[in-house]
Amino acid sequence: MKRIYLLSIILNIGFAAFAQDAQKTVDALTAKMSTARDYSANVVIKAEIPMLKVLPVKATIYFKQKDKFNIVSKGIAIMPKQGFSDISKLLAKKESYTALGTGIETIQNRSAEIITILPIGDTSDFILAKLWIDTKENVMLKSQITSRSNGTMNVDYIYASQKSFGLPDSVVFTVDVKKFKIPRGVATDINRTTTVDDKKPVSKIGKIHLRFSNYVVNKGLRDEVFTKK
Repeated sequence: MKRIYLLSIILNIGFAAFAQDAQKTVDALTAKMSTARDYSANVVIKAEIPMLKVLPVKATIYFKQKDKFNIVSKGIAIMPKQGFSDISKLLAKKESYTALGTGIETIQNRSAEIITILPIGDTSDFILAKLWIDTKENVMLKSQITSRSNGTMNVDYIYASQKSFGLPDSVVFTVDVKKFKIPRGVATDINRTTTVDDKKPVSKIGKIHLRFSNYVVNKGLRDEVFTKK
């Protein structure tokens, strides 16, 4: 009985240390993200959704710490409900989750630490997240977020010009089409824009590509920018 109790103590200590190391990795990531106090960027959004033909859309994205976000476009921008800024909001609330290191994997020819984010409690839409973090650069190379309303969404990040701020130059969302909510203006136009072959199986996976340019970082954005008109 004493041996079992001692083993339990050792395992609990090891688990706590493992969680602390994972949280340090997450803290380093969020610290880098927070260096971009505000930014704007031009973005081209290209959606590859089965049964839809949607032309690329040009937009401007605005962000300001901690949670102000706006996207301005003349066309209909197809974006996941859980946008790329949502992960930073989630990680900033350290009291709402537990971080665990769950392995190492090579992503984009870089060694990435895999961190699993588990919510504390079950009251939110969020179920689980996995992050692939380059601990040398403190940037996120990939994420996988599972929620009750949107299923599982994978996101891949490529960095270049704004790596020092942890801001990607391109992002690719891979979404579950059955769970993904199509904007009403696009959904009503499906029959006119596509021809469906009944014999050909329809893919359940969609991709949304975002390519950023002309970043303006830490120049001070007015709150009026985030007022939706």
